[in-house]
Amino acid sequence: MEKLNTKNLVLGIMSGTSLDGLDLALCEFDRISDTTTFKILGAKTSHYSPLWKKRLSDITIASAEDYFKLHAVYGQFIAEEANQFLKALKIQPDLIASHGHTVFHQPALGFSTQIGCGATIAANTGITTVCDFRSLDVALHGQGAPLVPIGDKLLFGKHTACLNIGGIANISFDDAQGKRVAYDVCEANMLLNYLAEKAGKEYDKGGEMARKGKVDEILLHQFNCLEHYTHAGAKSIGREWFEEHVLKLVHESKSSNPDLLTTATEHIATIISRELNLKHIKSCLVSGGGAFNSFLISKVRAKTPCEIIVPEDELVNFKEALIFAFLGYLRVNAIPNTLATVTGAKHNSIGGAVYLV
Repeated sequence: MEKLNTKNLVLGIMSGTSLDGLDLALCEFDRISDTTTFKILGAKTSHYSPLWKKRLSDITIASAEDYFKLHAVYGQFIAEEANQFLKALKIQPDLIASHGHTVFHQPALGFSTQIGCGATIAANTGITTVCDFRSLDVALHGQGAPLVPIGDKLLFGKHTACLNIGGIANISFDDAQGKRVAYDVCEANMLLNYLAEKAGKEYDKGGEMARKGKVDEILLHQFNCLEHYTHAGAKSIGREWFEEHVLKLVHESKSSNPDLLTTATEHIATIISRELNLKHIKSCLVSGGGAFNSFLISKVRAKTPCEIIVPEDELVNFKEALIFAFLGYLRVNAIPNTLATVTGAKHNSIGGAVYLV
């Protein structure tokens, strides 16, 4: 296929583990030499209906036939959302880059699976689509995650580190040799949202429910001592690990729901701040839904001398969609978009399946 020009429009589409909804960001990239600038021309979150949340949650235990049926139906849903979004903006991008929604993530067994058929998206939008960003890295014995760090490095390099607090909190920064490293730090909104839903809320807005509880010190110690936090090098968290280790502790606890939320928030802040302190991070750009959790952010700030920078709302909400747009842009221009120093793969790669129309 022909490469894109140095300046191009890409629609980035992202669905996170917290099941908040589908993030769409129309981005303009202008690459001159090794420098890339960007603009977000429009952005929107299409919140999932209860039906879609149930579909995406339940698909992990569905039959193979039902899985592939939803793979196509969800691709159709993404295409419809993209078409409506672009129609409102009256702009046609050169490319769509869709992350899809992660259903299975077991890199040790050789797979990481995102639902949302790229062929269906391309066919129903008439726009070349890049998807399946993780599989090549996993095949190269990498974790397949996180993928955002190359965007952190090339688009937000003025900050010492970038931290995304979504369903999972992940961090990226340059090591002493100037190589980008990144990894999943801990579970975040996937735990907080789970507990909030037990109280009849979609999420704990601003951490207000967590403010009313007290810390269960025994559970906090159990959370903080989970084996994942002792691993060095490339590491990632999936739904399977969360359910097996974190929810197990939650279900065994006799604490009230407010106390569970308080304890979970304290745990997340402890693990995040510990990483910032151990790596001597001086300034950290924070994005993702957790950046709006003022109680959590205040806890992190209290535990570290690192400058915690929460940018404007648009960037907080759509940084991942922006960076997946960037990964798609790099893919079609045959520029490496996955860093082995981050994922632990054999070498850097150019990940993503491309569907031309």
